[in-house]
Amino acid sequence: MTSTPDRNSLTAECGSATDPAVPALALRSITKSFGDFIALDDVDFDLRQGEVHSLLGENGAGKSSLMNVAAGLYAADRGTIEVAGRPAAIRGPSDAQALHIGMVHQHYKLVMPFTAVENILLANPSGGFEQSLQHTRQLISEKADLVGFDVDLDKPVGALSIAEQQRVEILKVLVAGANIIILDEPTAVLTDEEGQRLLEAIRKLASSGCCVALVTHKLHESLTHSDRITVMRNGKVVETVLPDRVTAPDLTTMIVGETLVENRHQTTVSGKQRLAVRGINAARADGLATLNDLSFDVRSGEIYGIAGVGGNGQSELVEVLMGLLSPSGGDIQLDGQGDITGTRADERRRFGVACIPADRQGFALAGDLSVSDNFSIGGVLSGKFGSWARLDRKSMARETRSAVEKYDVQGVRSDAQRSALLSGGNAQKLVIAREFSGSPTVVIAHSPNRGLDVRASAAVHGHLLSARDQGAAVVLISEDLDEILLLADRIGVMNSGTIVAEFGAPADRHAIGKAMVGHG
Repeated sequence: MTSTPDRNSLTAECGSATDPAVPALALRSITKSFGDFIALDDVDFDLRQGEVHSLLGENGAGKSSLMNVAAGLYAADRGTIEVAGRPAAIRGPSDAQALHIGMVHQHYKLVMPFTAVENILLANPSGGFEQSLQHTRQLISEKADLVGFDVDLDKPVGALSIAEQQRVEILKVLVAGANIIILDEPTAVLTDEEGQRLLEAIRKLASSGCCVALVTHKLHESLTHSDRITVMRNGKVVETVLPDRVTAPDLTTMIVGETLVENRHQTTVSGKQRLAVRGINAARADGLATLNDLSFDVRSGEIYGIAGVGGNGQSELVEVLMGLLSPSGGDIQLDGQGDITGTRADERRRFGVACIPADRQGFALAGDLSVSDNFSIGGVLSGKFGSWARLDRKSMARETRSAVEKYDVQGVRSDAQRSALLSGGNAQKLVIAREFSGSPTVVIAHSPNRGLDVRASAAVHGHLLSARDQGAAVVLISEDLDEILLLADRIGVMNSGTIVAEFGAPADRHAIGKAMVGHG
């Protein structure tokens, strides 16, 4: 890398180059390896003033790694970076920030007990606290008006919705002066409506003179809200195209190297009632009621989809079903076991209840433990691999290797590899391999395709359908209405902590949408 010019003389603003053909940011011949694994192989990518440039590819294709190089989180092994046509060395995030490059990561970096304004101030300190606080509020107001954001600045971030937390993250980089903005999977955890509002805000940012790198798995976002699209596969750039010159199937073929189309697989065959949820009431730790007289049932060989805008009790429902949150009223009946309302999480697992949580890194995997330990933990608890004092680690490793092969978990170079090194899609496959290893009778899946590419998403959907066809009762809770419409045999709409409407499949999308926002 070449040396960074004097930052006092380098504004690094989008469009600061006098020649409009000069990119605001240019990454040239970037190569990055992690041990023997080549994450980036001679990659070129650039951003122009006032554009939204989408970066597509499978999990592990190198998209986030490339953007982490631009943001100073990774140091490239080889290659050069230019900002506004001038050589730049980015040795860390502070270098990137000084060059007006800001990145909003898929997993937010916020202090939950702090307010929104305190989080933004924490990332952008300047002078005394009171003076900085007043100045920061003014800057936040200006930036929020620019993109049309509405955020309660004095509310603890932990009490904000996911969409509001994301706005805080974006405001944080804008207040820091970023004009080259990298957004990593910004709509992965948003509803359709929230995602659309965010994409409109992104266009406003570009129109104001900023440039935006949009890392996404959602093809329609790239086609409708991008000026250019770059596709990566296996650490290399496949092609950069204009959105009006390609179709979604074209992009899918470029991403995975083959044509991949998911078709609806509704079943007309279902068995007896396997799971019955009756009149469940529950509240969060702070006393806020989240589930209100919620009832539904699921039959063997059926996928029951629960649609709804985020924050309407979905997470609490998963916790109640898994025995992590005790309801204040109602009961849960499981075929063959009767009332399981008061049973513990480990007991429910022994009854055949499996769970794929929305936050796989926070609740499904221990990132610092090995792939083998993460896969085998259920067997360790049940005594399958011997006692705690004398575990049969050879058997654990053997079964892990078999599951990794069966469920096509890519990127596993050894049984001892930390699970945190797996991409999002492969981490999800590992969770599914573990949860389905015991042939579950009930599967609770919360946003199982969140943050996954088209191939990984199709694989996850295939495993859910397979579990259903083998007689499991599947509860699919998702804010992605396309996922619900694709997989569910029946659909319940969740609003304000209860099921407000039910639909048979195929269902009318508009009718479901009305019920989701309280007009059903």
